[in-house]
Amino acid sequence: MNYLFAGDRDIGVRVLTHLLEEGYKPSALLLPDPAGASHSARLREIAGLPESHILLGGDLSRPEAVSQMRALEPDYLIAVHYPHLIPGNVLEIPKEAALNLHPAWLPYNRGWHTPSWAILEGTPAGATLHVMSEKTDGGDIVHRLRVDIDPADTADSLYQKLKNAEFSLFCELLPALVRKEYNRLPQPDNQGTFHKKEDLSGSSVQEIDLDGTYSGRELLDKLRALTTNDVSEAACFQRDGRRFRVQVSITEEENEQKE
Repeated sequence: MNYLFAGDRDIGVRVLTHLLEEGYKPSALLLPDPAGASHSARLREIAGLPESHILLGGDLSRPEAVSQMRALEPDYLIAVHYPHLIPGNVLEIPKEAALNLHPAWLPYNRGWHTPSWAILEGTPAGATLHVMSEKTDGGDIVHRLRVDIDPADTADSLYQKLKNAEFSLFCELLPALVRKEYNRLPQPDNQGTFHKKEDLSGSSVQEIDLDGTYSGRELLDKLRALTTNDVSEAACFQRDGRRFRVQVSITEEENEQKE
């Protein structure tokens, strides 16, 4: 299987490691620009490619980079949490498909902060491998795996579950991709949800109105959904000119057998 790999984050490292263990080395590595790269060094290390076969996000619009990728004649472009939009002329290069691994049960929660919105809006959560199109997370669905949201889940704990589901889904589907025997299901136009990055971060969604009226469920879901690994994304309130952030931890009680 000949493929280009575009990735970032720990899940990108896990997927590329699995591909390499199965004997499939990428023809080229597409990495985020340095400012947005959290796992680029590790991806470079395990891929073992020459520098000439490593392209940064800003390179992808250059005609010579497009020509280079096209000359490799890849079957697939496989993207895993790659943070940049990939140009349409690059998506057209693979002979089979440009595929993206997304931490959501598409068509719900296209875009950003998928675990937070799944909790806030009560939408299905899961992982999806889909064909990339110029519409964000809008291409045909290749495979999905549903993930249950536990009452004790925060956005952070749910995100860990979603990444594990993404990895399991990809490992399960890899043999079919190698055989080029997989299905494509178009996403319905009249279903699903989409959120931009700014819909959550720095928005009124994070504010707690201390004089407002919330049900217990509404307030708890807000706090759970905004408990990520980044305190700047947490729910907040103001008191006496000071601003406070709120994160929660939820623990289920163990059942005790009573005699």
